[in-house]
Amino acid sequence: MRRKLLQALTAGLVLVTATGCTYKDFPRLGMPTPVTEEAPRILSLWQGSWAAALATGVLVWGLILWSVIFHRRSRTKVEVPPQTRYNMPIEALYTVVPLIIVSVLFYFTARDESKLLKLDDKPAHTINVVGFQWSWGFNYIENVPGSNKDNARTAKELDAIPDRFRKDFPADAGGVYQVGTPGERNPQNGNPGPTLWLPKGEKVRFVLTSRDVIHSFWVVPFLMKQDVIPGHTNAFEVTPNKEGTFMGKCAELCGVDHSRMLFNVKVVSPERYQKHLEDLAKKNQTGYIPAGIEQTGHEKNRETNNL
Repeated sequence: MRRKLLQALTAGLVLVTATGCTYKDFPRLGMPTPVTEEAPRILSLWQGSWAAALATGVLVWGLILWSVIFHRRSRTKVEVPPQTRYNMPIEALYTVVPLIIVSVLFYFTARDESKLLKLDDKPAHTINVVGFQWSWGFNYIENVPGSNKDNARTAKELDAIPDRFRKDFPADAGGVYQVGTPGERNPQNGNPGPTLWLPKGEKVRFVLTSRDVIHSFWVVPFLMKQDVIPGHTNAFEVTPNKEGTFMGKCAELCGVDHSRMLFNVKVVSPERYQKHLEDLAKKNQTGYIPAGIEQTGHEKNRETNNL
């Protein structure tokens, strides 16, 4: 029985860890359906972490049950069983195995994080997301017909954004903007908050800035979020691959009306996206809204040197 139990546990661990399945072959385990090209990497990491936790749990549960069943006190023998102390192989095992588990999880997490936060030299689109109490503003840094405002690389409203990001802005990008209010609603579905428009199939860089306190920019089906910090600029890139309107929210407790910091993300065709930018220009929403609190010179230099 002991030999068969150990064989069954070993077979179960091999079955869980050695299969060549992709993220599509496993349940999403609470995650929404991915809508960007980058999101499956996050989903795969999430599923892999659960698989590793399940394998570890099965091993631990199996050892507990094995000890309970085969090392229980005999009804006919009342003497104290042999006491084992300072078993070096076992002590080495429960020291080394957790280190291996943590090292493997760290490797895959660091690998995926570096891929997800990597920035291209020239993204197709750049949007400055401005968080403020209690809504969101979006600066579309684009060459939009009908917008003859300042160049994005020199616009005073964007002084809060470090030069390492501004150098990638399109030349002579006058741009357009949209600023929301907590009571605003999407006209199509009635969801609260302003609507951020994105083009399907084209890479978008989000440059995140804040006017007041720490917020967090979270588009739920992107499967990732990033903090919006006053005096510190974060950025990441995604490529939407599914049209539709999706929910976004602030994921950082930022004050009394934090729950009202909602927004929508509408992914459309590139042609419809350009038409939306032109519509904003026709509404005289040209130029940019102030990005937020500017970084200190010391902080800018330190981060530039680390790139």
